[in-house]
Amino acid sequence: MTTPVLTLIGKPGCHLCDDARAVVAAVLADLATEHPADAIVFEEKSILDDPALHERFVEEIPVVLINGAVHNYWRIDPVRLTKALQEAQ
Repeated sequence: MTTPVLTLIGKPGCHLCDDARAVVAAVLADLATEHPADAIVFEEKSILDDPALHERFVEEIPVVLINGAVHNYWRIDPVRLTKALQEAQ
């Protein structure tokens, strides 16, 4: 079994990115409480630091990827994200 990788792509000063970060943090905290041995790798990237990410996602941030595939963008639903991460584990 591979460890799921959750990536949040956004930029500083983006209120939707801040909202998405809060949802991601809450979902990860809940999953860690339920299954502490099942790790999920979390990484955050800014479109300002990566020209390829900027070109691809500039109109869609925040974007959440699970194992490199787009899960959702703009508004992140915690129930849907939880289910997707549980399935990825």
